[in-house]
Amino acid sequence: MMNIHILSLFPEMFTGVFNSSILKKAQEKNEVEINVVNFRDYSGNKHHQVDDYPYGGGAGMVLKPEPIFNAIEALPPSQGTNRRIILLCPQGERFTQKKAEELAMEQELVFICGHYEGYDERIREYLVTDEISIGDFVLTGGELAAMTVVDSVVRLLPNVLGNAESHEKDSFSTGLLEHPHYTRPVEYRGYKVPDVLMSGNHAAIDKWRKQQSLNRTFTRRPDLLDQIELTSEQECLLKEIKG
Repeated sequence: MMNIHILSLFPEMFTGVFNSSILKKAQEKNEVEINVVNFRDYSGNKHHQVDDYPYGGGAGMVLKPEPIFNAIEALPPSQGTNRRIILLCPQGERFTQKKAEELAMEQELVFICGHYEGYDERIREYLVTDEISIGDFVLTGGELAAMTVVDSVVRLLPNVLGNAESHEKDSFSTGLLEHPHYTRPVEYRGYKVPDVLMSGNHAAIDKWRKQQSLNRTFTRRPDLLDQIELTSEQECLLKEIKG
């Protein structure tokens, strides 16, 4: 079972997300245990202050190191596993499906959700093992980023999704964007399901899906094609698409 701890000043933000849908089912199946901690409780001062003015001056407030260090030290001891302590930060590594797959192999993750102007650098330098950004934009805090990363990681755990292929063929899992999907009815408002999907010819369907996946990647995210090694079949299909 994976253990996830989240340090936040606003633990109530996680209630709806973690008690719904796949994340709720994953906890009920004992595939993951999620613990949200209000690190204000570990401030160590009577006013429960967790931030202060930056040395050297400047706008905004900076999160103090004591509450974060204290909260992590108060967590239950790791069960002989390497604890990944993740700082959610715009300066961090860009979060990708590959990173989600890497984190899904761990047994214990700790997420630190910041607020205000930033973190005391000693948190970054002496405590965390990873820094993650979910995109080149700034949020009011790390809570939404933590929800995003946790959702992406937990769905990859064994037995969480009904069918393992559900995530193995997702966009980005193969390095390409996923092919289109269709379901009933066959025709809706004059728009029909492609004939090949109704043919029963599994080889033709497989080829169509590969073509569609390559075409979507080529037209929407051509940068992804530079990051993977295509098979000879994919090379031929891509050549047809470009032609």
